[in-house]
Amino acid sequence: MDGAWLSLMHAWQHPLLTSAMSAVTWLGSLAVLLPLAAGLAWYGPGNGRQRLFLPLTVLGAAGLAQILKWLIDRERPDLFPALAAMPADASFPSAHAMQVTACVTAWLLWRERTQQAGALAIGIALVGLVAVSRTYLQVHFLSDILAGVVLGFLWSSLCYRLAFWRWSGRCDTNS
Repeated sequence: MDGAWLSLMHAWQHPLLTSAMSAVTWLGSLAVLLPLAAGLAWYGPGNGRQRLFLPLTVLGAAGLAQILKWLIDRERPDLFPALAAMPADASFPSAHAMQVTACVTAWLLWRERTQQAGALAIGIALVGLVAVSRTYLQVHFLSDILAGVVLGFLWSSLCYRLAFWRWSGRCDTNS
């Protein structure tokens, strides 16, 4: 499955698509997602601890991805030449896929429930584009990406379930 997907991505290579994928892949980087999460938290709903939820969830996903990379230590793909600088860390799981999925999931869980369908579509498109970009650039296997997406979703869902974010400082049995 991994080799077949990388072969398909290799067959689609085109200079314009390579430029686009090289730009899109940055949308899954911590350098983009952490300031974005902090900005959304600053201007979003809630206060105090609630505003920490989004950036801390993204940071936690990044940390968890790195721990898993160290533990599993899977080599990067070498079936075809990489179209981007090959990251120095291990391949599994994809930190970009995990971070962008965690950010999108946390944002969808955290924000107001109005107009959720449009936000969900945008979030899925963003995760999908980053995921495809990592395999198109030949820096990840498909299984790395799928694991990153699943783990990012599970991490955000787990973080959201923590009562710490919803506690308002008053005695409220509905919190």
